[in-house]
Amino acid sequence: MAIHPTAVVHPGARIAGDVEIGPHVVVEEHVSIGPRTSVMAGAVLTGRTEIGADNVIHFGAVLGGDPQDTAFKKNETYLKIGDRNVFREYTLIHRGTKDGSSTVIGNGNMFMGYSHVAHNCVIGDGVTVANTTQIAGYVEVGDRAFLSGGVLIHQFCRIGRLAMISGLSAINQDVPPFMTAGGRPCAVSGINVVGLRRAGFPPEARDRIKAAFKVLYRSGLLVPEAVERILAEFADCAEVLELANFAKAAKKGIVHYWKDLEARERDSI
Repeated sequence: MAIHPTAVVHPGARIAGDVEIGPHVVVEEHVSIGPRTSVMAGAVLTGRTEIGADNVIHFGAVLGGDPQDTAFKKNETYLKIGDRNVFREYTLIHRGTKDGSSTVIGNGNMFMGYSHVAHNCVIGDGVTVANTTQIAGYVEVGDRAFLSGGVLIHQFCRIGRLAMISGLSAINQDVPPFMTAGGRPCAVSGINVVGLRRAGFPPEARDRIKAAFKVLYRSGLLVPEAVERILAEFADCAEVLELANFAKAAKKGIVHYWKDLEARERDSI
């Protein structure tokens, strides 16, 4: 274990033998840090925070602080972090709010500088959160989603697997999996074709997703009707079922198609 002499590490913290801790780092009592993790200068690890293996925590990151939630009453809450994540400069991630609850970060994610993940969020695997993106409480982000810089996500929203969000977007409804979306308010513009190819989706699956997209967004059907049609017509495609079931479970509704949103705005003038 390599701990810089200026670091402040509580003797009760559980730290693997090969962890590196840089200058002026603070590690509090209830923190655990897994093997081969590197914690760089000025980072603060606090609260009941569990950090897995092979993580890289850059300068000034604060992981496990109290949630910015007026409902928080010094409850015993957690931040649970998997393996191979990168937290760049001044990343801020909070614990859960309600007693016994957790914020959960999966594996292989990249959180770029000044990004923020609030209380009780669940972030999947392979997610990219670009600079200054702000994720409010109780948000769920699916595997390999890409959130560009300066994105704002309202509480309780969901971002589906392999969705790609453009920079400076404001999201207040769910973004279905496999979609590209953006704007203020956020709207779907199409399918994340490049992301699907990179993820190894075969042409047949991509074609099925494209057909389901047309039913969901271009058929003129209401979302519940479109979902039932998709479930009836594409029951043999797991990816399309994932898309349909995501839309069906959306408590806040799903974001609109951008042309429909433009038409609504014109009609309101």
